Amino acid sequence: MSSPHPPLFPAIAAATDRPALRFGARSLSYAELNATAGSLAASIGSAHRVALWATPTLETAVGVVAALLAGVPVVPLNPKTGERELGHIVADSAPTVVLAAPGDELPAPLRALDRENITLTGATAGTVRAGVPAEPDPESPALVVYTSGTTGPPKGAVLPRRALATTLDALEDAWQWTSDDVLVHGLPLFHVHGLILGTLGPLRRGGSVRHLGRFSVDGVRRELDDGATMLFGVPTMYHRIAEALPADPALAKALSGARLLVSGSAALPVHDHERIAAATGRRVVERYGMTETLMNTSVRADGEPRAGTVGVPLRGVELRLVDESGDATLDPQEVGEIQVRGPNLFTEYLNRPDATAAAFTADGWFRTGDMAVLDPDGYVRIVGRKATDLIKSGGYKIGAGEIENALLEHPGVREAAVTGEPDDDLGERIVAWIVPTDPEQPPAEADLAGHVAAQLAPHKRPRVVRYLTELPRNDMGKIMKRSLGA
Repeated sequence: MSSPHPPLFPAIAAATDRPALRFGARSLSYAELNATAGSLAASIGSAHRVALWATPTLETAVGVVAALLAGVPVVPLNPKTGERELGHIVADSAPTVVLAAPGDELPAPLRALDRENITLTGATAGTVRAGVPAEPDPESPALVVYTSGTTGPPKGAVLPRRALATTLDALEDAWQWTSDDVLVHGLPLFHVHGLILGTLGPLRRGGSVRHLGRFSVDGVRRELDDGATMLFGVPTMYHRIAEALPADPALAKALSGARLLVSGSAALPVHDHERIAAATGRRVVERYGMTETLMNTSVRADGEPRAGTVGVPLRGVELRLVDESGDATLDPQEVGEIQVRGPNLFTEYLNRPDATAAAFTADGWFRTGDMAVLDPDGYVRIVGRKATDLIKSGGYKIGAGEIENALLEHPGVREAAVTGEPDDDLGERIVAWIVPTDPEQPPAEADLAGHVAAQLAPHKRPRVVRYLTELPRNDMGKIMKRSLGA
């Protein structure tokens, strides 16, 4: 059955012997992936929607490919999700089938669903994929990815096939990504970064992905030494790499041979940028996206890798900054909320027309809730979230991110987070949460305040410093600032 729409994964359709997926000692060529995922796709083609138990395994990669081949929307599930939240996601998305590896034990909210085991031995290369439909319309839903709820239960962002193709092709342009690239990563597979960029990205390009199962510095070194060309990670991973580099010349050599090092999901501190660059001669590239928009901006592979920025808008993406009244900011250096428009955007929040309508302006721009300033040449510098990282103190609008970067340049600071809290005089005062390099001799509050004032401006100095043994983080390594306040 022919289709007027080009396939989302031409290399899978071509079914060559080139390597596609590798998880540890297990791997599949494109021909084997075509047969294995195609066989599973034929068996789930009548499903309304499928849930995917997204462990960091080869089965998860095969499961999402099978659902996309079948044209059935897939809901990736974090295996660490608590039972109440999982119950909400299952009730809200109403999958009729759950995909899981044969040995996976599923929690109660999933046990009532029909189960389809993801097996890697049910088909061989050359098997006819009977029952797999033609490529669906680009506007049809591909994934429903649940966003972490800050003011209520998680919302399911419906991502159409068009958004996946648009983002991955824009990254092909920005990163000069080809079928010769071999990507290594150790990210979870239930969100945009690990699943769409890190797994589906290489498959759309016709290259290969090697997943570490669990991130380790040793694993990164091993795979880059063995021909991998790209590394995707989050700031926590790059921080561990930066910490390991001084005592590990083999790691420095492996990283120096990589074509592209990409960090995302949160800002990579400038201090870690500089340590990695000094040791390896390679600059880490940052990009900016979110569940609802996939990727919006990136530092280009052929552009200036400027630490502290997330680069320029990707091909096809419109971006603007607006002030509190919703008007476009006239001064590029003024902090404003990022709004974006383009074919990379989600369709809707599942079952939430109210939330969908509230997320967009009348003229179709998506309100990201992220605050930024623009460099004169259009590079975007994110200063934090509107809800948690914009501090209004003494008549100034201050972004927490630039203060955090300044604090991290102090030798006595290992980790830092900045928040605001009510102040009768200033409106809000700046609070620094510090994990000291030496817990026995933490840097003095006055020393840190003076350091920030000298680096940035006096009104940006922390008025209160609180010392911690560690910062609360989620699975992606993002600091959970609402937990700090509590």
